[in-house]
Amino acid sequence: MMIKVNGRCGLFLVGGLAAWVANPSQLMAQVSDGAVGESTAPQGLLQIVFSGGLFGGAIIFVLLGLSVTAAYLVFDHFLTIRRSEVIPDNLEQQVGQALAKGDVQRAVTICKERPSFTSFVLLQGLAEADAGWPAIEKGLEDALADQAARLLRKIEYLSVIGNIAPMVGLLGTVTGMIFAFQQVAASQGSAGAGELAAGIYQALVTTVGGLIVAIPSLASFAILRNRVDQLVAEVAYLVQHVCRPLRRRAPGSASIPPPVRPATS
Repeated sequence: MMIKVNGRCGLFLVGGLAAWVANPSQLMAQVSDGAVGESTAPQGLLQIVFSGGLFGGAIIFVLLGLSVTAAYLVFDHFLTIRRSEVIPDNLEQQVGQALAKGDVQRAVTICKERPSFTSFVLLQGLAEADAGWPAIEKGLEDALADQAARLLRKIEYLSVIGNIAPMVGLLGTVTGMIFAFQQVAASQGSAGAGELAAGIYQALVTTVGGLIVAIPSLASFAILRNRVDQLVAEVAYLVQHVCRPLRRRAPGSASIPPPVRPATS
């Protein structure tokens, strides 16, 4: 008995699909006239989006949360990962002039007064001024790698959202398809093509939502990653150029005075 039901459902689905491909307008007319079965289709975008039931609504709300988070991250990163934020204006000129005069302490003070990506890298290099150029270069490279990794970790969340959103949408679609075919099985193959189509398009809504969230997120991640790579390369060249006067100094001639400890009462 089960073999007959399954065969009948398969013939029904194949026949319905063939009729849809051959003449979709005629099939829709039959559905509307009640030959295939009456079904009230949701009208309007919001009704379609929230027509997937409780589980479909939960998936949509998860996608909305991901979209809001992605929008916030995109605006925040585009405002903070800029050249003016990473490389403050005239910082390299001021530090370079101080180092050219042999005033390392003045260069340190300038960097501390203008905290940024570049000033942090310079401070790590200047902290090794008494150990000679190899130590300075090593300090610059380590600080540059650390700050570059920090920026990349900052934008990595956009990549995570871009990869998760389609999977969440696919989860909603697969679940909706299961419900749609479960309805066909429960009705012993007597479910109309309109009812089956309604369940399928309601399930596909979550996939569309996942793609709408994922595409801008991944595109923004690619743009920001290229911007980070460009800025890091520019900072690497800049700090090497600014610290060039220290290369010609003997080790220990440009030492930084130790910090003064506050007086204890």
